[in-house]
Amino acid sequence: MKQELTFSGEVKEELSKNQTEKEHCYIAEIAAIISMCGKVTIDSRERYSIKVRTENVSVARKYFTLLRKTFNIDTETLVSANKNKEHVTYTVIVKRNEDAMRVLKETKLMNDEGDISEEFSIIRRPCCKRAYLRGAFLAAGSISNPEKSYHIEIVCATRKKANHIRMLINGYKLDAKVILRKNSHIVYLKEGSQIIDLLNIMEAPISLMKMENVRILKEMRNTVNRKVNCETANINKTVSAAAKQAEDIEFIHKTIGLGKLPDTLQEVARLRLVNPEASLKELAELCTSEIGKSGINHRLRKLSEIAEELRESKEEQKW
Repeated sequence: MKQELTFSGEVKEELSKNQTEKEHCYIAEIAAIISMCGKVTIDSRERYSIKVRTENVSVARKYFTLLRKTFNIDTETLVSANKNKEHVTYTVIVKRNEDAMRVLKETKLMNDEGDISEEFSIIRRPCCKRAYLRGAFLAAGSISNPEKSYHIEIVCATRKKANHIRMLINGYKLDAKVILRKNSHIVYLKEGSQIIDLLNIMEAPISLMKMENVRILKEMRNTVNRKVNCETANINKTVSAAAKQAEDIEFIHKTIGLGKLPDTLQEVARLRLVNPEASLKELAELCTSEIGKSGINHRLRKLSEIAEELRESKEEQKW
């Protein structure tokens, strides 16, 4: 049974199908893949070979295709799995010394003296920067399910690589950061709109739209929840205030009687007792005289002050 892809897997599947007709972009993407998950070996006869290992078949297929299109060379692919066959590893090998040397020189992973190094002159063009970031993510990146959280990262073996990728990303006015996790340097973004921008830079429009839709729905839900919470808080506040007002009026009634109050306060007091859940506006509409919300509020505050004075007077009489 085919295993369902994670969102990260879906993004890589889409990026692996990205096609460009520019050879210099092929080379930039190859350089990124080798740099992030490749290994260059030199045997006792000083013959070079390149091994790229990945657990994602889409990445292996993309790397194999790029090598064939760009250099027209044959590669060997090994497939291995653990005992439970839960994790499968794909190793794409460039065995011939001449082929490996050619790839390393074209990708600037080997300098003119024959030493292995990384020169980033191959990624000066805007299109090559996109290709390099695409290759880096394919080889060593992951992205969380946007339904749960916003996080995208690329794992680098050295601080130098991490800083270079961060610089490339931030060249698009984003704000990527680098942290150390165990022995790896992680370039990451955690803001939803910036992750969407990076997906656009790497040319993954389908994944971009899927994440954008999720983000819009989440924001709508959050907005609705905030409004509901706000309205609930206001209702609770109104109900609590009304209950306290009714309690104060009852205390006045039991202590001195509502008949001792001015007519204007008597009316509001009786309206509140009869309409314990009514808003200030509704109480104002029930009044015989023309009065607004602020007038009702003022009279209710006055009733509360009278109740408080009566309570204090009662306490003093005890002493």
